[in-house]
Amino acid sequence: MPTLKPPTNQQVAVKLATHLFKQKHPGLPSLEDTIKLLKFSADSKNLKLGKTVHALAITTNESPRNESVAQATSLINFYSKCDRILLARQVFDNMRQRTVVSYGALMTGYLHNGLLLENLKLFKDMVSVDGLQPNEFLFSIVISSCSISGKVEEGRQCHGFVWKSGLVFHHYVKCALINFYAKCLDVEMAMMVLNSLPGNDIFSYNSVLSGLIEHGRSREGVEVLVRMVSEIVWWDSVTYVNAFGLSACLKDLKLGLQVHGQMLKSDVESDVYINCAIINMYGKCGKIWNARKVFDGLITRNVVLWTAMIAAYFQNGYYEEALNSFSQMEHEDAQPNEFTFAVLLNSAAGLSALGHGDALQARTEKSGFNEHVMVGTALINMYAKCGNIEAANKVFSHLICRDTTTWNAMICGYAHNGLGREALIIFQDMLATEKSPNYVTFVGVLSACGHLDLVQEGFFYLHQLMKQFGIEPGLEHYTCIVGLLGKSGRLDEAENFMRCTPVKWDVVAWRTLLNAAHVHQNYGFGSRIAKIILKMEPSDVGTYTLLSNMYAKAKRWDEVSKVRKLMRERSIKKEPGVSWIEIRNTTCVFVSDDSNHPESSQIYEKISELLAKIKPLGYVPDVAAVLHDVEDEQKEDYLSYHSEKLAIAYGLMKTPPQAPIRVIKNLRMCDDCHSAVKLISKLTKRDIIVRDSNRFHRFQDGCCSCADYW
Repeated sequence: MPTLKPPTNQQVAVKLATHLFKQKHPGLPSLEDTIKLLKFSADSKNLKLGKTVHALAITTNESPRNESVAQATSLINFYSKCDRILLARQVFDNMRQRTVVSYGALMTGYLHNGLLLENLKLFKDMVSVDGLQPNEFLFSIVISSCSISGKVEEGRQCHGFVWKSGLVFHHYVKCALINFYAKCLDVEMAMMVLNSLPGNDIFSYNSVLSGLIEHGRSREGVEVLVRMVSEIVWWDSVTYVNAFGLSACLKDLKLGLQVHGQMLKSDVESDVYINCAIINMYGKCGKIWNARKVFDGLITRNVVLWTAMIAAYFQNGYYEEALNSFSQMEHEDAQPNEFTFAVLLNSAAGLSALGHGDALQARTEKSGFNEHVMVGTALINMYAKCGNIEAANKVFSHLICRDTTTWNAMICGYAHNGLGREALIIFQDMLATEKSPNYVTFVGVLSACGHLDLVQEGFFYLHQLMKQFGIEPGLEHYTCIVGLLGKSGRLDEAENFMRCTPVKWDVVAWRTLLNAAHVHQNYGFGSRIAKIILKMEPSDVGTYTLLSNMYAKAKRWDEVSKVRKLMRERSIKKEPGVSWIEIRNTTCVFVSDDSNHPESSQIYEKISELLAKIKPLGYVPDVAAVLHDVEDEQKEDYLSYHSEKLAIAYGLMKTPPQAPIRVIKNLRMCDDCHSAVKLISKLTKRDIIVRDSNRFHRFQDGCCSCADYW
């Protein structure tokens, strides 16, 4: 015989509802039974049962308006919990008499359904139309609605109202107020409520901690943690997530280890949020292998955890590991989201791995994430850092939504690629759309002014426009001004600017001035600036290299020897020149005078051929750049096989005609290679993009985007 299936809860409840109503006298159904069934329907979200109960209740009344207040309130609660908020409102509007409880039922429904502004209207009607006095529960609902919707002024008015009503000391109200101020950029008021009202609990502390972290006030967050420990407040999972977040923001490994140890000893379950926070903390503190150990110890790993691990690799410069993790992630069937793609694209940008970037871009389109602002911004950044500024602009043009970070990526991308005029045009477009620029925006804008030698405009942006937008200039902006003055040859003015500006200058700023002295061949000035840098940072290899170059160009070989001797005494070794080029998704690396490549003989022949062909076009080897006191013929040999020349020659051999050549170099490009590559671009009719340690050089038809200043 076939096995009979037991009836479902819904079937039992419907039969019970029918039976209860049938056994009552006509017109006199039990109000108590109706309310019980509506509560059961609401808690189980059983829409069919609740509607049945409602229909049976209607048949016993002459009109919906004859429903009791308790029954109508139960119906509002039922429809709200079943996501039928319009029906709940209809029941509410049909009530002849409304109470605080009926208002509370509908306002709770609006809150849970995200109709926050309706709650504010309803609250006003309750007080002004029905003349009801809200209780602590209703105050907590309306304050929560203000905090989620960002209605700061209305929230403050509610705070005043609740204070006058004397309900501010209620636990629900206090927690709602702390959460409101923490989320609405007024952490001082959140702390004031926390400190002024007795009876703090874990929710209050968590709200304050979240607000402090969100607004970058990590030190005060630590003080709150210490206070929680002293008051012996029990920590929940949210507290641990906040505590790990504080450790990450401060890069305080000691604090992070203490919190991790405390968590392991507690009975708090280690969920995905806690594990993600731990991985992020170790990543931010530079302990990538600790993060990996935590990650490898997890039984199940979802997209959030994978993204946290990939982000930890990226933050610590392990770009290859970040990209390799993507295939491992997919092997475990964890589907990437927009955050994953953003981190992966930024990792590809860190390596200037255009092939990886193109593959990821195709994946974002296939997955439907290419329209996300975060992914679009990462794509712009990746293409700009890989030297494909046209692709970056194409992504930018097709983005429907752009935030300030997106505009910054495009402005800084153009500036970094030496296209100052295009950067300033984008900046003007940004202002026209009424997007407010920020600190980073003006770093890109001032850098663009530097490329274009726009001294007057640069000072206008620094002193007037930044002030107009309420942005305090920082070291990066002032360094751009030093570069701007240096490029225009105003070396003394640049030095005076540095000495008169009340900011702690770093090695990068002084080296910017040193580089200007080198380009303008003011070697005496440069020598003095170099000594200032070496006092600040005795192991700065770049300064020794620039100083040697200046002395060599001035043929002061004794000074070159002194610099080299000083480097030996301080155990400082110049980093060898390395260049790499990506050919069909394979990265080929070249070192100066490299003969280990399988096709080195063909590459050398190609270089000899190119140098011979560009000499009639005006190429003269810049033997002054060779730091050896030897014959000129020998100096030419030293120059011929620099790493970037090897990479470019190989690119010309292996890529189709008209295809651009993209090369990355770890050091500053030398004067001779710069002159040679300009003419090679003219000879071969190729775009050649070289990214050195300073900037991008885009060589087209015998010219460079840097205008011979780098």
